[in-house]
Amino acid sequence: MDNILVVDDEQEVGNFLSFLLEEKGYRVSVAESGKQTLDLLNDHKFGLAMLDVRLPDANGLDLLKEIKQKLPLCKVIIMTGYSTVKTAVEAIKLGANDYIEKPFEDIDQLEVQIDALFNDKDYTENTIESLAHGVGFIIGQQAKMKHLVTLAYKIASKNVNVLIEGETGTGKEVLARFIHQASARRDQPFIGINCGALSHALLESELFGHEKGAFTGAVNQRSGIFEIASQGTLLLDEIAEMTPAVQVKLLRVLETREFMRVGGEKPLRTNTRILAASHANLGETVRQQQFREDLFYRLDVVKLQIPSLRERNKDIPLFVSYFLEKNSSSLTFSDEAMNLLKNYSWPGNVRELANTVTQLTTLMDGEKTTITPADLPEKIILGNEIQTREKNSSQPVQTTDDDTTDLKSFLNAWENHMIHSLEDLRNFDFNHIENQIKELEHRVETTFVKQALIEADGNRKEAAHLLNISQRKFRYLLNEKNKED
Repeated sequence: MDNILVVDDEQEVGNFLSFLLEEKGYRVSVAESGKQTLDLLNDHKFGLAMLDVRLPDANGLDLLKEIKQKLPLCKVIIMTGYSTVKTAVEAIKLGANDYIEKPFEDIDQLEVQIDALFNDKDYTENTIESLAHGVGFIIGQQAKMKHLVTLAYKIASKNVNVLIEGETGTGKEVLARFIHQASARRDQPFIGINCGALSHALLESELFGHEKGAFTGAVNQRSGIFEIASQGTLLLDEIAEMTPAVQVKLLRVLETREFMRVGGEKPLRTNTRILAASHANLGETVRQQQFREDLFYRLDVVKLQIPSLRERNKDIPLFVSYFLEKNSSSLTFSDEAMNLLKNYSWPGNVRELANTVTQLTTLMDGEKTTITPADLPEKIILGNEIQTREKNSSQPVQTTDDDTTDLKSFLNAWENHMIHSLEDLRNFDFNHIENQIKELEHRVETTFVKQALIEADGNRKEAAHLLNISQRKFRYLLNEKNKED
């Protein structure tokens, strides 16, 4: 179906697109308001709609929903100005296939976008899966991940900044590489730099370069990443760790595309695309006045949130298979061992899983063909014990069981788990540790409450007196807090 609907309240835009598209053989209908759009949708079928997000009598996102409801197979391109790019991204999340910025600067690219949508070129699941596999990004079976990678693919061709958030080890850099490979910059450099791993002076020099003699040890002029990757992609990992002074300079680059080498006097230009990543919630760091608000809004044009591995435990067999293949290993995992992997909380996420599989293949290849529970690292066994106890702790409190032995076992497993986490900081996530501390507090309090009830023969007033706390606090510990946890 070669019918195209153009929705824009600017008559010049409608006339221009009608002329351009009719020359290519398409049949074009133009609407200048929401009402005209709904009338046309009732009377005609369209294969493509080009929709402005701002109309005098309608919200473009509401019209998008109407189009998708009436014509589910109709492709939609959102037309937007730079100031409403975030709205365009929201439209993509609601089902739009692409967006273009006004004024139209590259007519050839516009024609390519339209032809591609009609012919389903470059927008198939196979294309996305092939690109993802090429960089080692496992999409998995979850709808959330499929939606995430589809959005990443759609915005890859745009010259907009992207903020990637997720816990340590979730694969933020791998997703950044996917975006780079899906973009027109794929043949240009991709450079990632960890802002938290370098001192202020070294980070500044790495990003902007320096002139000869700019500081002690600067014996030669050196180009920075903004020069080296001027047509490529720069990933600023752990950007929340960037010092305020470098934040100011980065903001200038984003606003003007200009920078100067350290010690330099001549401004240089760059066309580097910025991808930023953070394990911390960058919006929260702004609220805590630890990160510049104006820089945050410059970076947060598109936000991609990668879920933790424990939220994707059904995909663990896919990850394991990928890492075994990557290590050229013929090992397999028994069902029992795989279940332990799936039930472990993975505080270090995908990175920790990759390291675990690599460790097992290094130790086990040539000795056996199947990994069993006995071969797994102790932390996984201990982690499963804690997970089991966490689940059990959500059950209603019983007043007839003596939990002293159970508490001793839990404390022993908890202590060992903490020691293992401390010894394996590369796979460390403090959020997970904080949750374990809360669980410890809950288990100790619950055990004391239960024991007090036993000694008081179920009399809550007497049990509260035994613990030297108010009856109100006792009820909270017995009932409400147990529900919360």
